[in-house]
Amino acid sequence: MDVVIAIDTGTTATKGVAAGLDGELCAHTSVHYPLSVPGPGRAELDADQLLAAAVEALAEIAKQCRDRGDRVAAVSLSAFLHGLVPMDAAGKPLGPLVTWADGRAARQSEKLADRAKALQARTGTPVHPMSPLTKLAWWRENDPSTLRDTPRWGGVKEVVLAGLTGEFLLDLSVASATGLYDIHERRWDDEALDIAGVRAGQLAEVVPTTLARTLKPEIADATGLPRDTPLIVGAGDGPLANLGVGATPAGVAAVSLGTSGALRTVVDRPTSDEAGRLFCYALTEDRWVIGGAVNNAGSVIRWAGQSFAAGFARPGAEGEDADEIDAALLTEAQTAPPGSGGLLCLPYLLGERAPWWRSGMRGAYLGLRREHGRPHLVRAAVEGVCQQLALVRDSLEVAGPVTEVRATGGAVASDLWVGVLAAALDLPVSIADTPEGTGLGAVLLGWHALGELPDLDQAAALVDIAEPTVPDPENAALYKRLRPLIEQSALAVADLVAELDKIAPEPLPDTEEAVSNASH
Repeated sequence: MDVVIAIDTGTTATKGVAAGLDGELCAHTSVHYPLSVPGPGRAELDADQLLAAAVEALAEIAKQCRDRGDRVAAVSLSAFLHGLVPMDAAGKPLGPLVTWADGRAARQSEKLADRAKALQARTGTPVHPMSPLTKLAWWRENDPSTLRDTPRWGGVKEVVLAGLTGEFLLDLSVASATGLYDIHERRWDDEALDIAGVRAGQLAEVVPTTLARTLKPEIADATGLPRDTPLIVGAGDGPLANLGVGATPAGVAAVSLGTSGALRTVVDRPTSDEAGRLFCYALTEDRWVIGGAVNNAGSVIRWAGQSFAAGFARPGAEGEDADEIDAALLTEAQTAPPGSGGLLCLPYLLGERAPWWRSGMRGAYLGLRREHGRPHLVRAAVEGVCQQLALVRDSLEVAGPVTEVRATGGAVASDLWVGVLAAALDLPVSIADTPEGTGLGAVLLGWHALGELPDLDQAAALVDIAEPTVPDPENAALYKRLRPLIEQSALAVADLVAELDKIAPEPLPDTEEAVSNASH
C-alpha cells in the first residue's frame, strides 16, 4: 500500500514510523543519542548527531516499507520545540544544540517580567528559560561576539531540513514556539529581535507546515528512496500530538501524562489569553494549538518511589524496576480517600511552567498530620498534578468549553491517574490507542499535505479511542472545591521560597531528570 513515513526528532531519540491512509502504523524504529550536561542547568545535544539519526531512522523505515512491498508517498517531519543552535551560512551547525530543558536563561527571563505578557500575546510563547528568545538574550549578555558573528541561528527543524534538503527553512509551527515570531502578523517580531540581539536575516524563512520539498539526491540514495519523494516540512511535536490522538475537533483536548504533562486544544486562529497563561503554537495556517505544559507528572511518583519506598516490597517484589515500584505505589495509594484525608500537595519538584510560568517554584505538602501515611502522600501527589492540569484547563475558556479529553502517556496505564484526572477536570477521559501519537500526527499531516485528507478532523477520526472513564460526581465536586487552594498556596509560599533560597539557593534545573518533559 501507499504509506507516509514520519521522522520525529525527540530530546533523547529520533523515531520513525509509517502508516497508510487508514492511520494504522506498519513500521517503527528508534535511534537514541545522549544528552550532554556540561554544567549545572545545561542540556545540550550534538546537532550533527540529530541529522545523522534522522537519516538513519529514515533509511530503516524505508527498508521496512520496501520489505513489505509498500510505496512511500511522502516523508513528513516532527521536531521538539524551543531548541537553539548557531549555524554557518550554509545551515551547518557550528556548535551543540541547546535544548528546551536548558535553564541558563532563567535570569534573562526574570528581567523581561514587565514585558512578558505583551510578548507572549504577540508571539504565542511564554517568556521562560525554555524559549529561544531568552536563550539568545543570554548569549547577548554572556557571549556577544558569538551572537554577532554567527551567520545564522536555528533549531532542530532547521538542522534537519538543511541536512535533508539543502534549504534553510523553518515551518510555521516551530517558528511560533520561538518567542521571536509574531503569530498574528506572520513575521519576525521587531521587539523580540531587539531583545535577542539578532536580525531577521539570521533566521530561517518561515513556510507552511504543509509545504513539500524534495530530498537531496545523496540523501535519497542513502535512504533508498526515489529522488522525487516529497518531503513535507511538518510541524512541532506538541501540535502534532493533538492530531495524533484525534484531539482536533472543537471541544476536544489532548492530555499528555508522562514524566511531565500537558493539556492542549485546537482553535482556528492565533489566540491569547489576557493573563498570559497559555501558549499558542501552529499546527497549520488555520489550526492552532493552545494550552500549557507542566513540569511534574509521573516524575513525582518516581520521586516518591525513591523517597518513600525504601524497603518497600510485596510478595515477589524483590528486585522490581522503577516502573514496577511506581505501579505498586499507585495501587497502594488507591486505599487513601479522595482528597487524601485533607492533605494537599504542591508537586513542583522540577519547578513549574503553566499556568504561571514562574521560575523558582518549589514543592510542598500542606496539612500533614500523624495519621497520614504513604498512600496519602502518593495520592496527594497524583491529585496535585491533576489539579495543576485542571488549572490549565480553566484558562482555556478563551477557546470555548472543553467537553472531552483524549489522554496518552505512560501514566494513563494507572486507573488511579485516569480516575483522578477525570474527576479533577470533571470530564470524560478516553485513552488514545497509539503509542506514537506525535509520529502518527506527522503521518496524518503528510497525507493532509498531499491532498488525501483535506479535513484534519476527518484525519483525527482515524485514531482509535477506548471507552471513556467518566468522572465520579462526588470526587469532581471535592476537587473543584479544593482547586482554589492550589493557586492560593502556591503563590503564598513563593515569598517563603525566596527566603529559603537565601539559605539554600535553588540549583538550576536537574536536566538529566527534566529531559523527559518533552510534551509541550
